[in-house]
Amino acid sequence: MKIYVDGNAKFDGNGTKDRPYKLINEAAKVAMPGDEVLVFPGTYHENVNPVHAGTKDARIVYRSVEPLKAVITGAEQVKAWEKYQGNVWVARIKNGVFGSYNPYTTYVVGDWYFGPVNKHTGAVYMNDLQFYETVSIDECLKGDVYPRSWDQANSVYKWYTEQDKDNNETVIYANFQGKNPNEQDVDINVRREVFWPQETGINYITVSGFNLNKAATTWAPPAAYQDGLIGPHWSKGWIIEDCDISHSRCAGISLGKYKDPDNDHYFTYKHVKSPTQMERDAVCLGQYHGWLKEKIGHHIVRRCNIHNCEQDGIVGRQGCVFSLIEDNHIHHINNMQELAGAEIAGIKLHAPIDVIIRRNHFDHTTMGLWCDWEAQGTRITQNLFDHNYAPEGTAPRLDGAMPSQDIWVEVSHGPTTIDNNLLLSKSSLRIPTEGLAVIHNLILGSFTYVGTGTDYPGNGAPQPRFTPYHIPHRTEVAGFMTILHGDDRFYNNIFLQNWPAQDPEPEDNEEVGTAVFDDYPTYDEWYQPFKPLEGKAAKENDMENLMAAQFSHLPVWSSGNVYLNGAKAWKKETHDLVNDRDQIDFKLVNENGKLSIKTNLYDFIGDFSDSIINTDVLGKAFEPEQRFETPDGDDIEFSEDYFGNHRGVSTIPGPFVSGEDAMTTLW
Repeated sequence: MKIYVDGNAKFDGNGTKDRPYKLINEAAKVAMPGDEVLVFPGTYHENVNPVHAGTKDARIVYRSVEPLKAVITGAEQVKAWEKYQGNVWVARIKNGVFGSYNPYTTYVVGDWYFGPVNKHTGAVYMNDLQFYETVSIDECLKGDVYPRSWDQANSVYKWYTEQDKDNNETVIYANFQGKNPNEQDVDINVRREVFWPQETGINYITVSGFNLNKAATTWAPPAAYQDGLIGPHWSKGWIIEDCDISHSRCAGISLGKYKDPDNDHYFTYKHVKSPTQMERDAVCLGQYHGWLKEKIGHHIVRRCNIHNCEQDGIVGRQGCVFSLIEDNHIHHINNMQELAGAEIAGIKLHAPIDVIIRRNHFDHTTMGLWCDWEAQGTRITQNLFDHNYAPEGTAPRLDGAMPSQDIWVEVSHGPTTIDNNLLLSKSSLRIPTEGLAVIHNLILGSFTYVGTGTDYPGNGAPQPRFTPYHIPHRTEVAGFMTILHGDDRFYNNIFLQNWPAQDPEPEDNEEVGTAVFDDYPTYDEWYQPFKPLEGKAAKENDMENLMAAQFSHLPVWSSGNVYLNGAKAWKKETHDLVNDRDQIDFKLVNENGKLSIKTNLYDFIGDFSDSIINTDVLGKAFEPEQRFETPDGDDIEFSEDYFGNHRGVSTIPGPFVSGEDAMTTLW
């Protein structure tokens, strides 16, 4: 059945084409499996709450009749501004409009939030420009540039809020820099979400072609309720496609965790257990609460434009499993630099088991992609990462903010596959982890946190973080182990030192290449202590004698890589091409919104080539003893490049079949 919604209809109707509903929520109350909700152009001021689930064979589809013309917003316009002083105007909002959730009394706070707790979940916008919150009316009046912002020119637009308890009003002051807000399009966050089922288990929903914006979302750490501007709220089989998603105070899309009353910001409010312990509890309790392959995950997020969110473009703990995230543009995330903590990125996923992240463009985010814990069966392929670092002239980041890089894989046991990507930022991979396969990438930045960054942060004696690994292609926990580091494979990559490593005291490694693994063993070196017992039963003191070997760094494999402009190779690599004589030029070019690269690097690769890499070459990740394979358990042959072009029987390194292909439009 087709159900029609038209906010511009003269009268509210019954959902027929001739008498459409005026609100999407009216359709959401009655839509049943197989129904399609068709929404006509207009602005819908509501938080859509789907009540009924679809089925695998009969989804419930919500579709904008004209792409991006149906706008669902969590904001409300404010026109009753009065001049206060200088460039600052004031508006008074009756608190009844907020219901039980007032974004102007709710702070961004929670586990793993390290910034000052002085920012609300509310926000003020003028013509879709988000203002910067101040902590005093004086700061609002001054309207100074915020030097940490990645958009300093617009950081002079400020707002400040306080409560008038006598009149039950929220009072908002805003510095409009000489503009009259009553003559502009000014709105404020009112609703917590925009498209969000209030109950869990609302499966098989499709949301297609909407503009979704401006939600007063809350901080979304891994052991807490993770809301988003839009999301499935702990369910299965959603498709979010062809949408424009922007201006969430915290997360844009949440594929994350349900609310567990026994483990919701436990550290923040009870303090006596570490947040790392509560993450382990979340994994185990999640299985009791239905975290199974048959019940949760399997979502698709595709062809969306996700931008101007201040925590994450996409966030998800556990609920993201077995999902596909493809062909999205994720950009300008956390650029205001008002929030700081360990959960901020273009995409931040915990437990992305068998998640495929492909053909996305990550740019101008404080961090591109962060896979934290349980990146098992995760594949990151054919993505473009660029400009994921602060612009020149930006002040040092906020205390508690994380460093910038393209990809961070943290305290996971693998197998995690990173192939055919362009990693074009100053720091390419932050890898305090193990069980990686890094294949056919173009890498301009450094590897950081190699061999470190896996203990629990804080004062006192080091406390290793024991993290779970799982039965292959399932959510059930197979075991817990700390990170030994290593168990990493680097094949057929191009490493280019694009920024000189000149800082005498860098915050972290700035040298590009695999030389950061020089102290790691080959497989034969690692296996040498175990070899005398091969084929024999252990006895007497063997367990005690082998303990040191069992807790040492795991081996590294590296072959077929190219190192240019001073990039440095692992000293044990035997088949590589190192050219530190010739100057290699590289530039990412934007012509009318189309990105391409200009480089001479292929002039210096010549006929250097290597064999095609496949699952058998890569072997198994050490702890889970799982192969680098597809979610279905099939072998992977890395015979297709960034564009999907076929490589043949041998290949040059990097993400392209040929130098000619490298010069075509990337995005």
